[in-house]
Amino acid sequence: MTQGEALDIGREALWVVVLVAGPLLLTALAVGLLIGVIQAATSINEVTLSFIPKLLAVVAALYFFGPWQLTLLTNFATGIIQRIPTLM
Repeated sequence: MTQGEALDIGREALWVVVLVAGPLLLTALAVGLLIGVIQAATSINEVTLSFIPKLLAVVAALYFFGPWQLTLLTNFATGIIQRIPTLM
């Protein structure tokens, strides 16, 4: 395996990580920001108030994006496994 092939595999792996984690992290960020704005407007300073809505939103995002994420990870793993004979 050459350095170029290793860098291509690493780049592809990082891109898959970004695509898999991105929707869940952006959902948690958006819900956290919304709850933070509501807390600031109402002067409610309860730390645990944002936990349950974030958890529910991330579970909903996982339910919505889960099949796509699983397909993406499966395709990546299949591609890596199929490349093994050519990497030697």
